[in-house]
Amino acid sequence: MRICLVLFLLIMGVGHAQEVLVEGHVYDDKTKTAVPYANISFLKTLKGTSSDEEGYFYIDVPESYLEREVHISALGFKDTIMSARVISEKKKIYMKEETFELEEVVVSQSLGDSQVLNPVSSYSIKSGFSSAETPWVLALYFPNIGAAKKYLQKITIHVQQNSKFKRASSKFRLRIYDVDKKTKKPNHDLMRKSIVLESSKNEDYVSIDLSSMGIRMPDEGVYIGLEWIFLPYNWYTNTYKHPITNKKVVEDRFAPTFAAVYQKNQNFKTMVYGMGEWTDFAIKAPGNNENLIPAISLKLSKKK
Repeated sequence: MRICLVLFLLIMGVGHAQEVLVEGHVYDDKTKTAVPYANISFLKTLKGTSSDEEGYFYIDVPESYLEREVHISALGFKDTIMSARVISEKKKIYMKEETFELEEVVVSQSLGDSQVLNPVSSYSIKSGFSSAETPWVLALYFPNIGAAKKYLQKITIHVQQNSKFKRASSKFRLRIYDVDKKTKKPNHDLMRKSIVLESSKNEDYVSIDLSSMGIRMPDEGVYIGLEWIFLPYNWYTNTYKHPITNKKVVEDRFAPTFAAVYQKNQNFKTMVYGMGEWTDFAIKAPGNNENLIPAISLKLSKKK
């Protein structure tokens, strides 16, 4: 039986508190241009949204949330924390570019001796990950085994179809991180370009060829991250009966639903990023040591 896991979905009673609209735009502090698909989360809550292609965002929150801090993250920019009240009043968020040194990229003209990490077949898919309330990044760690220099050639992400999501496709962002040597958590983005992919309802996977980017596999391995984008384009509602009260519950969710498989190899570690920090995300199969992980395959190639 296939099930769907909602990341950190928590039903929190807020009574009949008055709600207010928080809206504004996210800008590059240097160029003053819009920052699309920035994720905006109210800290210590499960409330959040994303900016659209023009950097615009809006969200209805309880009035008490104006006293909270908001965490803003976007590819290529430093994480920003601001007062919700300041955002509500100024309606503008300026993000500073993140600068750091990456290893020199050497594009290989001829690739061979390919290997695929975490190969996935359709019959092995047992579950899926969806998101509600606030944006998350779901990241899977791939170890670097062997001394040979390897390059990221292709990434394949499997998805589950959802009959409640009516649009022909949904959008999500691909993230590729190196690994912090001390914490073993995702660290820097290895791509400076935002890659937004579309998942079609007619396909159960999305693939992207990275061979032209010449991204070398870091010595410590790599995390492949899948980032939900909280836009109306991806929104749908899910209705179910509360297991305790038996009352009808209607919740907001956001596509896509990323497929999941059980993996015996404990090196394939899953983490999630939300509300400003990375945390472990481990679900064990009943009765054994297999972990439920995102159905992501990574193809590597070596230079001839």
